[in-house]
Amino acid sequence: MTLPLDPYQYTLKQAVSCCGTGLHSGRTVNLTIKPAPVDNGIRFFRSDLMSGRHIKAHMDKVVDTRLATTLGDLDLRVSTTEHLMAALQGFGVDNADIELDAGEVPIMDGSAEPFFVMMKNSGKKKQDGLRKVLRITRPITYRDGDKSVTISPYNGFKITGEIAFDDTLIQTQKYSITLNSDRFDKEIARARTFGYVEQVEELWANGLALGGTLDNVIAIHWNRKSVLNEDGLRYEDEFIRHKVLDLIGDLALLGCPVLGHVNAFKTGHTQHLAFMQLLAESPDCWELIEMKKNGAYSILAQVVSTTMAAGDIIFPFFHRKVTAVAA
Repeated sequence: MTLPLDPYQYTLKQAVSCCGTGLHSGRTVNLTIKPAPVDNGIRFFRSDLMSGRHIKAHMDKVVDTRLATTLGDLDLRVSTTEHLMAALQGFGVDNADIELDAGEVPIMDGSAEPFFVMMKNSGKKKQDGLRKVLRITRPITYRDGDKSVTISPYNGFKITGEIAFDDTLIQTQKYSITLNSDRFDKEIARARTFGYVEQVEELWANGLALGGTLDNVIAIHWNRKSVLNEDGLRYEDEFIRHKVLDLIGDLALLGCPVLGHVNAFKTGHTQHLAFMQLLAESPDCWELIEMKKNGAYSILAQVVSTTMAAGDIIFPFFHRKVTAVAA
């Protein structure tokens, strides 16, 4: 059986850089995305700390999901990772080292587009290594009150998101996309983060969102019928498209491509993390596969444990050399 997925790993052809503002810190941040070798995965380095240490972009490194997705390892932290991770996933980059001189990825314009454009300007480089993939074999659902995430078998990576708000502007919005680079670029990358104006004011009062402006956040008017941004919305349903963007970025923390259809209802970063943890602890719902050069695949040795932590079940397995077992 062949799959609709490039079997090879990719990195960037050359390093790319940008400078922006941290949404919550308000600090100027310099960021560089560098090419990396096969099976490296995505790693974050803090050049301002001069420690040489890094944080792997894996869900077992998530230490906070309030307002944004924050990765941490002891005293090393990087927050607001979701838009950059979505851009890497959308562009199809498996291996990269990300260097920044502050504790937060710059917000740029509130979307993934600036990062995606940077990577398009570099281009991708095919590498010798073959991809390891998480293939869903049975549906599994995570529920948190009226919020839910379900993943089902699908021959590709499909995301369906739905949100429901009481206000006149947003109401109920639903969006579905089978992810590839072109569709991410045209349909998802430009969707910006959003919030009610009084929520932004409250964050300011509490020393948060210090870098938030109308240049990087959609501010929903007090009347709930319009936005304060003079240029309006980039898409009529920009709100759900941004939620899908966030979900793509968070799911990238599984550490490898996914073959499955994700349905998310009213979810945020906290539910995304809990869903990934449940998925990791449910090996009867997925199999690890290694792609072959012709687009077919072999099933890797199944990793099953009822006692190991979720992160120990999946992540080290994806990021080491594994001998494929014939399906």
